[in-house]
Amino acid sequence: MRPQVGRVLQETLVNLATDVLPTIQPAFRQGALGTQLMLLATVAEEFERAAARRVEENQALRVIFASAQALPLDPDLGVRLAEASLREDPDLRVTVLDAANDELRALLIELHAAVEALDGPVAQEIEEAIWQELALSTERRKISTAPF
Repeated sequence: MRPQVGRVLQETLVNLATDVLPTIQPAFRQGALGTQLMLLATVAEEFERAAARRVEENQALRVIFASAQALPLDPDLGVRLAEASLREDPDLRVTVLDAANDELRALLIELHAAVEALDGPVAQEIEEAIWQELALSTERRKISTAPF
């Protein structure tokens, strides 16, 4: 048997919502279970897209880093950007992808600070790319099943 995690989560969610929730008393306990059901729905959605979203985001940051090599940056930062732009995500475990994303985002902060201190069209293009990626990242992380 090969359990399909998303399906198991959805079936559990439906079962709890239709069979268990109505039997819970008092009302505040129903509310607490309702909150847990919303979290379960969120987990189901995130499970489905977890690796893909992280790989997409990591690659987008690496593209920005590759583009930034045309800027007159601090040599140490330039080397780290070049190295980061060449890395890949061969291990698709979410914890590994998250660790890579944390490193890339820290480097993005450094790059953003450096770009804001520069003038010229290339610096402006890189800054616009950074802001665009931050907006896209927010959209990628949006959860459709929860009101937050």
